[in-house]
Amino acid sequence: MAVSISRRGDVEPFHAMDVLAEANRLKSLGHPVISMAVGQPSDPVPEPVREAARRALADGRIGYTDALGLAGLREAIAAHYLDHYGVTVAPERVVVTTGSSAAFNLAFLAMFDVGDRVAVAAPGYPAYRNILAALGVEIVEIELGGAGYLTADHLAIAHRQKPVKGVLFASPANPTGAIIPHDALAELIETAERLGISVISDEIYHRLAYSAPDVTALELSTDAVVINSFSKYYCMTGWRVGWMVLPDALVRPVERIQQSLYISAPELSQLAAIEAFSVSDALDLVKARYEVNRALLMRRLPELGFRIAAPMDGAFYAFCDVSGLTNDSMDFARRMLAEAHVAATPGRDFDPFAGQRYMRFSYAGSSEDMAAALDRIGRWLGR
Repeated sequence: MAVSISRRGDVEPFHAMDVLAEANRLKSLGHPVISMAVGQPSDPVPEPVREAARRALADGRIGYTDALGLAGLREAIAAHYLDHYGVTVAPERVVVTTGSSAAFNLAFLAMFDVGDRVAVAAPGYPAYRNILAALGVEIVEIELGGAGYLTADHLAIAHRQKPVKGVLFASPANPTGAIIPHDALAELIETAERLGISVISDEIYHRLAYSAPDVTALELSTDAVVINSFSKYYCMTGWRVGWMVLPDALVRPVERIQQSLYISAPELSQLAAIEAFSVSDALDLVKARYEVNRALLMRRLPELGFRIAAPMDGAFYAFCDVSGLTNDSMDFARRMLAEAHVAATPGRDFDPFAGQRYMRFSYAGSSEDMAAALDRIGRWLGR
């Protein structure tokens, strides 16, 4: 029987997930693997959120919702923007999604056509590149070099070489943790709008900044598309619930696409997410542990030969230059997992140009695990 396979499936693997799969395989064989590979909080969401889910389950609240999401959750998200940023957002501009992953799909489908050019930073989150490629959108990867974050000059130069339709950036960023300073972010958005370039701001690591307050693109523009999620700060990765804030003109197009692709985010997860905004005290304790882990990695990784390649301003990642240890970070990651039983992500995921020189370490685990992992790596390297 003939099987038709689309070229859309020929995207680069998400190597972090491949590393996680191998780590899980080794764990199933009894090996004591410590994972620093995947950006997933090791803490569960606080108990009040789980209790809200139990109530929803007991009440049978596991059906479809409106494609835009539950009104109560959309109102809670809008209230969050006023409380946290001092920015007024109409609930009607909020769309609840099946995690931020669905939000990116919806944004790309609603905003760009096949052949359009969209600029992203390198290094950057690989799913941007892979989803855009699968949709037939041309990716313009802007190498940051030593800049640490995407700037207005980067974008203007790329657009001058050949016009781009959109720009996507994250602050704090994955894999680096770097934050775009307020004035630089304002200049980047102003430049994009002046050049007719649509802006998508990935704010999934907001509330996990250590060196500067959060700045949402919505403070600087009413035309920016903002994507966020309950996965990171809120510790709800597997609940698959995120959100978008859209310009008015995009709400109905996104709603129509959501109706066909996803129908709605899970009702149970949406009901639980409403409660997530009430547990900041507990979540800030989790963040405080990340700060302890961050300080540990900032000290120990350079001692072990891993040069920190970007400011660890936020999120829970250290992006390291490993060229002093290897010229092939993919092979290095495989050997470190097999021999030291520590999982980390090779840089190929994030940078197709120079990724063989880099690795990303996630410090979202327990402080005990982070210290033990660094000790193992030190013994493995003979340091």
